[in-house]
Amino acid sequence: MRDDRRTLEHLATQMRYRLNEGGGEAFYEIGVSDDGEPIGLTDEELETSLRILEKAASLIGAKCRLLRVGRGRIGKIAEVHIRVSREGRLPIFLVIPLLGNVDAGKSSLVGVLCTGELDDGRGSAMSKVARYVHEIKSGRTSSISTHPLGFTDDGYVVNHSLLSPLDEAQVFLKSSKIVNLVDLGGHERYLRTTLKGVMGRVPDYALLVVGANAGVVGTTKEHLGIAVALKIPIAVVITKVDMVGEERVREVLDDISRLLKMPGINKIPLLVRDVDDVSVAAKTMPSGRVTPVFLVSSKTGQGLNLLTLFLNLLPQRMRWEENVGKPFLMYVDDKFNVRGVGTVVSGIVLQGSIGVDDYVQIGPFDDGSSRIVRVKSIHLHRVSVQRVFPGQDVCLALSNIDYDEVVKGMCILDKSEVLKPVRVFEAKVTVLHHPTTIWRGYNAVIHIHTIRQTAELLESSREPLRTGVTAYVKFRFKYRPVYIRVGDWFVFREGRTRGIGVVTNIP
Repeated sequence: MRDDRRTLEHLATQMRYRLNEGGGEAFYEIGVSDDGEPIGLTDEELETSLRILEKAASLIGAKCRLLRVGRGRIGKIAEVHIRVSREGRLPIFLVIPLLGNVDAGKSSLVGVLCTGELDDGRGSAMSKVARYVHEIKSGRTSSISTHPLGFTDDGYVVNHSLLSPLDEAQVFLKSSKIVNLVDLGGHERYLRTTLKGVMGRVPDYALLVVGANAGVVGTTKEHLGIAVALKIPIAVVITKVDMVGEERVREVLDDISRLLKMPGINKIPLLVRDVDDVSVAAKTMPSGRVTPVFLVSSKTGQGLNLLTLFLNLLPQRMRWEENVGKPFLMYVDDKFNVRGVGTVVSGIVLQGSIGVDDYVQIGPFDDGSSRIVRVKSIHLHRVSVQRVFPGQDVCLALSNIDYDEVVKGMCILDKSEVLKPVRVFEAKVTVLHHPTTIWRGYNAVIHIHTIRQTAELLESSREPLRTGVTAYVKFRFKYRPVYIRVGDWFVFREGRTRGIGVVTNIP
């Protein structure tokens, strides 16, 4: 590789394109031929290539990190991770919910990753990220909480250098990449909350957490099934490995391997043992076929370094930049009545951009109408900003609407668009599980985005519906109209019934 201005500019142009395609990140392999053969370089050639790569990266405001050096056919090969710098840019955002059975150690894992402080074995890590006192007392998460894990240009964890590791504002201001870890309840009674946490956040990936002491039990298979049905790539994290022996760990690994290879799931498990495995896992995750498996302990710290590196290297799966030019759209995930500010709503920006003092419409209300409101202020990770873009979890302060008028699941839409209220919709559904049969008149709870409402089955192309059956159906919302679009995915549930569908038509 020649170290001259023309070569550097050509390489920098190519690198800028690759970074744009990769959402701000890219992997480079040095010493590999154009057809993928690992030939290798001498020590001097490798050092020169790395220096030139760093110079090209600096020209476009990016930084390099050497991940690993291996042996090629006649010399050394190297893998380099490149990320755009934070200067003058917003961070790269990823959303990763944690799924798994109750007591698998999800909240403790989030607490340890975000604070850098190990658990004491009695719930100290969980208590740092719990939202309510009753969660700390019971040791079980019943709500949805999001905790940002920030990384610098060089891949170091921002949280661990802060006086308050869970300070969202500081993590946002100092990070080049933020992985939003969404902590969800694992108990079956909190399934509706778990579904809202998944459906309302458009995840890039999901972590399926399994306790080594209990193994694959409870809602583990159900949560895995939901992620697979929604086509969300998953990684498996086996926690509490310090509590059991090697034989028990092997048993759990075998159970997970069999589960991942089952028909309908058809995943390739990859046990992550070192940095080489982390690199392979991170690059293959977007395909959804390879499922990395990590062995960790929140008490001893075993395996946490590999999991942290994996989260740092994971590329964005959602192509949010493609939605920037579309009309603004978000759904109300939560609402707040802030003293001195008024009504505040939060949610994920699905498409479009919005700024302070812009006017948008919110609805539909019970009568199907919508209303024009003004955006008084915007906060992103507790930091006041002037404008937000797709993929960001934001809070909007709205004028011309009272707190009691806002309903979770309402839509906030560009004022130039038609906010059509929907009561009846047609869909293609697949029944994932039902103990008996489903007939017309059947009632189930529908989860679309942050919408959660009971709907009645009016028509079905096949009757009755049973487990595994796919059919075209017509549903009617029972209580109030909503705003949905053709192509929206949804989950429906009732008792032990679970199903998934996609909206095909709105009459």
